[in-house]
Amino acid sequence: ISFLPDFGIFTMGMWSVGLGAIGAAVTGIVLANTDIFLSKPEKATLEFLEEIELKTLGSEQRTFKAGELWKKNGAVIMAVRRPG
Repeated sequence: ISFLPDFGIFTMGMWSVGLGAIGAAVTGIVLANTDIFLSKPEKATLEFLEEIELKTLGSEQRTFKAGELWKKNGAVIMAVRRPG
């Protein structure tokens, strides 16, 4: 008869928790540093950019199509999609 408790189940649980933590850490590092699971961005066409409605900032609010920006002069356009 032994008076020491059996630590087999406790040891197995600690190994499971340890391996789970290592797996979660590796998964987090891979997801944070790669774009494997992200969808690929599409390039915006000129027709799509022309139809976007823009609003002015300031006291005089005005809404116009983006195509008006480059009708008379050239313009540099950067389209950014914000999440949300």
